Amino acid sequence: MPYDPPPELASLSLGEIAGLVAARKLPPVDQWSPADEGDSEMRIAADGRWYHQGGEIRRPAMVRAFASLLMCDGQGQHWLVTPTQKLSIAVEDAAFMAIDVTRQDDTLTFRLNTDDFVIAGPDHPITAQGDAETPALYLAVRHGTRARLNRSTYAQVIDMALDNEDGPQLAVMSGGLRFALIPE
Repeated sequence: MPYDPPPELASLSLGEIAGLVAARKLPPVDQWSPADEGDSEMRIAADGRWYHQGGEIRRPAMVRAFASLLMCDGQGQHWLVTPTQKLSIAVEDAAFMAIDVTRQDDTLTFRLNTDDFVIAGPDHPITAQGDAETPALYLAVRHGTRARLNRSTYAQVIDMALDNEDGPQLAVMSGGLRFALIPE
């Protein structure tokens, strides 16, 4: 069955985005506890590309399917989880890349490199890491995983923060929360 990507983020209303998020049926990986553990021989590069045994996985539908099985434990180890297996996966930086953002009614919605939409807020906070000279912005996705904002998305969020004129600290609002964009 061919994969049809969702429409462009900027063309969707907040209600349409919420509907697409709700319609995506994700596996309950947080409820599975398989006894069989191993190594997936997979790696997610810092630029968001996926590899298996050194070769890049180029099919977007395949990456999207694997991404739906991802979780990250408390020690920072990423896993592909099925009801029968739990396979480690090497992640160089973040499991996802946030590749676009839009702001509607003080709500920030991000599009990931897997065509998932994530609405920033209490369940999906934005965090700043690094230092003031070289910050990196991350968005919590699901099951302990996160997305790093790519350069253009980072720039869009910074522009939104500058438009806010929110005092001396650079920050954005979404989902009723204020997110600082400079690491502490």
